[in-house]
Amino acid sequence: MKTRDLLELGTPLGDALKRATEFIADFVLAGGDKSTIADEVSRVLNDPNLFVDDPMRGAFARAVVEAPKPPRKEPAPYEQWGKDLDEQAIDQMENACRLPVSVAGALMPDAHLGYGLPIGGVLATDNAIIPYAVGVDIACRMRMTVFDLPVQHLEKKQERLIAALERETRFGIGASFKERRDHEVMDDDWSVTPVTRRFRDKAWSQLGTSGSGNHFVEFGSYTVEADTEELTSGVYLALLSHSGSRGVGAQVCSHYSRIAKDLNSELPKELIHLAWLDLDSEPGAEYWAGMELMGRYAAANHACIHRHITENLGAEVLFGLENHHNFAWKETHLIEGEARNVIVHRKGATPAGAGVMGIIPGSMATPGFVVRGKGNSASLESASHGAGRVMSRKKASAKFNWKDVNRQLRERGVNLLSAGLDEAPGVYKDIHEVMDAQTDLVEIVGRFDPKLVKMAPAGERPED
Repeated sequence: MKTRDLLELGTPLGDALKRATEFIADFVLAGGDKSTIADEVSRVLNDPNLFVDDPMRGAFARAVVEAPKPPRKEPAPYEQWGKDLDEQAIDQMENACRLPVSVAGALMPDAHLGYGLPIGGVLATDNAIIPYAVGVDIACRMRMTVFDLPVQHLEKKQERLIAALERETRFGIGASFKERRDHEVMDDDWSVTPVTRRFRDKAWSQLGTSGSGNHFVEFGSYTVEADTEELTSGVYLALLSHSGSRGVGAQVCSHYSRIAKDLNSELPKELIHLAWLDLDSEPGAEYWAGMELMGRYAAANHACIHRHITENLGAEVLFGLENHHNFAWKETHLIEGEARNVIVHRKGATPAGAGVMGIIPGSMATPGFVVRGKGNSASLESASHGAGRVMSRKKASAKFNWKDVNRQLRERGVNLLSAGLDEAPGVYKDIHEVMDAQTDLVEIVGRFDPKLVKMAPAGERPED
């Protein structure tokens, strides 16, 4: 019997596979009927506890009991939205749905290649958390504030707005404030993981900063076509930000990803970045507590940015909204006709439960949208988190030049304060096509058009 035959019978990888081979050899040497080998192996696999004390089958049975579940023979069901999606992203989604802990998935129209789970990937698992399916930048999120200031300030008082952005924001890998920002999140219990305990001081120094990559803080016009509970129809001055949990979030991801890989070392190479932690295990519980702390910390970063800019401008807030992606939630979903309690990972995907508000940005030269979720169960109540990249940062830097990009920005009325070419508008999909592909997932409530954009300067290593 070949290795492939053993795997098709459901033999776990690693030690169990080795012990199965040894058992077959002993069985044949003892005069066993070769034609019954498959049945003998299946008996052990179907109920290994019956054979743990068997002289011949015991080692094989014990290895099966102790082994992690093998990958699914058929991927868990998932659906995808959008056309011409990145084939590598689709392959990653297929691989994710082959995990033994996976129960359902969804692929959003902004999907592109990521680590483990693709960006724009949604994955429901059974009592398991996958660090790389949450993402490196844990709890990366959007926040928008609508002010009582005249929208004409975007032109007539532009220098005043620029001064507020320059004074109250920081960008870059090591960005921090000399005079630390204050927020109640620093009073939380940072000892929930050894990583958060060690990096608490660094996290405090970076509180209220935005990092690098696709993170931004920008002023723009927010247009509401019809009256809502929050705002009457009209055009408003608004602030939009996008960033996450900074360096400490990346450290949490790195630490628990290594543990997950060690615990699932027998996973094939195409699945190793999807190594998981059982939520009932100590590292699984630690990671979950760390992830939730990073969620509160990422929210605090945005809260500080928006509070300080609001105070700087002497403005009043008419409306505020935020949502996060790169996170996991405990939710109940109808999966293959059965209501199941699952862990839903949304890596670069926006929660879109019925009535849930969210923000889906475009690029520095294209609009973003405030949306209301429709609660589509097929997408695990999710939507895209942006337009989605169509090329790597390296390709973008080689393809675009500032002369052409600046001309495009001027045509759109955008003043770019800082950014790298790898964030040029052309690296993203058409946001209108992305929105058209998910009309069954969300409805548009308002439109944000960027006018003053600040990102990390060119040359910064991306941490989105």
